Amino acid sequence: MNDAKEYMNKLMQELRRGTITIGVLSQLSEAQYGYSLVTSLGEKGIHVEPGTLYPLLRRLEKQGLLASKWDTNEARPRKYYLLSETGKEVYELLIVEWQHIVQNMSNVIDVQGGDKDGDD
Repeated sequence: MNDAKEYMNKLMQELRRGTITIGVLSQLSEAQYGYSLVTSLGEKGIHVEPGTLYPLLRRLEKQGLLASKWDTNEARPRKYYLLSETGKEVYELLIVEWQHIVQNMSNVIDVQGGDKDGDD
């Protein structure tokens, strides 16, 4: 049982890593700073460690998918992130691809779990 749990943890980590980008992009149609993003994703059931989020935000910004600006009006300066025009386009394309993946995986899972040959 320990082996199954260990495999499951590794597989879930890979699955989350593959979907976190879509989750982050989905929240940045309005500017947010890192901690507010961690909080809003967490409230929606997507738990992201700050140590995972901040490098991802920097990478997405470097790729041109996010724009950022510093707000120095508060006692603690915060860097706010927002989808760039390219980021908006990429996000919309990712959503279409995600929907195809979900549909196709549902078909595969239904076939695997169902009676595909009719010889019950």
